Amino acid sequence: MAQMIFVNLPVTDLETSKGFYEKLGYGINPQFSDDKTACVVISDTIFVMLLTEPRFKDFTKKDIADASKTTEVILALSADSRAKVDELADAALAAGGSPAGETQDMGFMYGRSFQDPDHHIWEVMWMDQAAAEGQG
Repeated sequence: MAQMIFVNLPVTDLETSKGFYEKLGYGINPQFSDDKTACVVISDTIFVMLLTEPRFKDFTKKDIADASKTTEVILALSADSRAKVDELADAALAAGGSPAGETQDMGFMYGRSFQDPDHHIWEVMWMDQAAAEGQG
């Protein structure tokens, strides 16, 4: 079985967050969703668990970071092409996300970043593997 990752993110408004990720083309797995949690399916092995802040608090004794003021994590996704990077980043901005940094264009690598409605930072990157190997 392939190793999977479940990224757990606290959200202030579950419906807004679900809608944001659905507008990016991702589905919600109802089997692992309820009125406090939504399981966003990014791929066969990547899932984002959106948890209302009270539900998220059930899993930690630490304070929940205010992502509008601090950065605890930057989530990065690969893309198949430069066009796919732009497609996802543009969709995120159109769906209510906000920019999180400047476009990175190194020729063999291209990326853009955005923040979701709860200010979690996402990067979308494409890399020409053959060209990157020649960069060393």
